[in-house]
Formats: sequence, structure tokens, C-alpha cells
Amino acid sequence: MLRKAKDNTQDIIIAVMGPTGSGKSNFINKLTGSKKEAGADKLGSCTQGIREFTVDLPIGKRYVFVDTPGFDDTYRSDRDILRTIADWLEKKYRGDIKLTGVVYTHPISNNRMSGSVCKSLDLFSQLCGDKAAQCVRLVTTMWDNQKPENTEIWQSRVSYLEGNFWKPLISLGARHEQFFNTQESAWNIVNGLVLARTPLVQGDSADVIRELNEASARNTLLIQEEMVDAEKKLNEASAGRALYSQLKKVLLEQKEMLKELGDALAEKNPNAVAQLGAEYDRTEAEMQKVIQDMESMKIPLGRRVALFFGGKKTQARKIELNLNWGD
Repeated sequence: MLRKAKDNTQDIIIAVMGPTGSGKSNFINKLTGSKKEAGADKLGSCTQGIREFTVDLPIGKRYVFVDTPGFDDTYRSDRDILRTIADWLEKKYRGDIKLTGVVYTHPISNNRMSGSVCKSLDLFSQLCGDKAAQCVRLVTTMWDNQKPENTEIWQSRVSYLEGNFWKPLISLGARHEQFFNTQESAWNIVNGLVLARTPLVQGDSADVIRELNEASARNTLLIQEEMVDAEKKLNEASAGRALYSQLKKVLLEQKEMLKELGDALAEKNPNAVAQLGAEYDRTEAEMQKVIQDMESMKIPLGRRVALFFGGKKTQARKIELNLNWGD
């Protein structure tokens, strides 16, 4: 049975995250038996906000699948999307609602790690932190589009992801799974994650209670600890700082692009002036948006000093990824 979710501390909650167009909504549709949405086959965003879907199974278990918006969205800034996800995670944590696991989708059909995909992975890693990596499944999608002659190429992509971009997450306990765009495949991934993350213990002894508490703590994301336990604002959390660093790099690239466009316009080529002028205006408008986002993410000097000397510490730590992103 599929219906909208209401909070319950006994729910099995699986959050699905990943870049825009990587198949998050489709993965959930396979789990719930829902029909795919219009435009789901396109590499665009189908999800604008957080959506929760509940599936009650006959065995008495209740699953909640959480569809999240991807970064690098056509209509929303990465700052807005990060805020949406962070607010949802904070609310759940304050309500003592813990995630069972997180599925992070990545299309194996991508022949390279573009800048937007790298940025998404970076923000995801900073959201999770090292402790929660054990409850992460790195799920490659689009395998049903594979042609037999491309098998070796796609498998080499998996090896490269596992040995490079995903290596820090995997070394901390995350696992890679392949999704073959079937309901069976989706449920195999989810059930394997649930079995690995749910302690098989009975009784109410002190040891049992301690084991359950430790398992629950490992399912807490870094950003939840930072915003609730350490009382940090979003821009002070690891994911917020990572986004600020990304925006600084984007701003530098846009400034360089404006300079190049300005130089080209100065040559006054009549065939190119109109096109270059429109590109210049578009880039300048995008740059102003980035500047506004950066201003909202800045941490005042006094607050930085206070956090350095007296800020509350978290059990989890951020994950350092070696990403050299650029489109």
C-alpha cells in the first residue's frame, strides 16, 4: 500500500539522493510500483522538493522512501536545494526520526565525471560524514540501457569510480550496487541495506541497549549533528562550507569568461556581436546570482572565531574527497 508518510520512530526510512537526472525518482517508482512521471527519461529534474512515500508490507514493516531534489537544478540554486535537504534532515533528527540508510544514484551511462556531478558528490559526502558512510549505497543506474558490446567499458567505469571518486566513501563502509531498472533489483538493494543496518538483537539488557544506541548513532548524518547537537547554522556546517568553496570557484570561472567575452566584443566582429552580447549578459546575470548566494553563505569573522575556540564538537567528521571538478 502506498500513501504519504507520517513520522514514526519505527519506520524504515531510506533517503534517495544524487545528481539531477540520475534516476532517483525512477528508483523510488520501482520500489512503490508507481508509474514513472512525464519527463522521467530526460536528464532533468523531476523533483523540486522533498517527497516521502510509504509502503506497508504484509510482514508488518513500514518503509518510507524519500525523494530529494538534485543539485545543479535548472530552476533552483544549489543553495536553495541544500537548504531544503538540510531543513528536512534537521526536522527529522529533532523528532528522533533516524534514517535507516541513504541511496546515492549515479548514471553509469555518463562517460565522465562532469563538474556538476563532482560537485553533487562533494556536497553529498559533506552531508553524510564519516560515521554514516556505512549506511550509504552508491547505486549505479541506467544498466538497462547497456548494449552487450559496451559491457567492458561500463565495468571499467565502475572500477574507476570505486578506485577514485568513491574510494573515501567505500573505505568508510559504503557499498556499490547496480540497479537494473526493475522492482526486484530495487528491493534487493533496499533489503540488503536494511539487513546490514538493523541490529539483530533481542532483550533489554544494558549491552543490548548500548548496541542499539550505537547503531542509531551511526545512522545520524554529519549535518544533523552539526545543526542540532553542535547548534550550527547551515553556512557553518561542512556542507555549507563546501558549497561556499564551490561558489568561489564558479565565480572565478565566470569572471574569466566575462573577460574573454569582453575581449571578443571589443574586436567588433559584426557577425558575432549580437551572439556574444547575449552570452555576456547571460553570464553577468548568472554571476550576480552567485555573488548573492555567496553573501548569504558567508560566516562573519566574529562567529568564525567563536566556532574555532568554543564551538561544540560532533562525533562524525567530514569526508575529504580528491575532486578536481570542472565542466
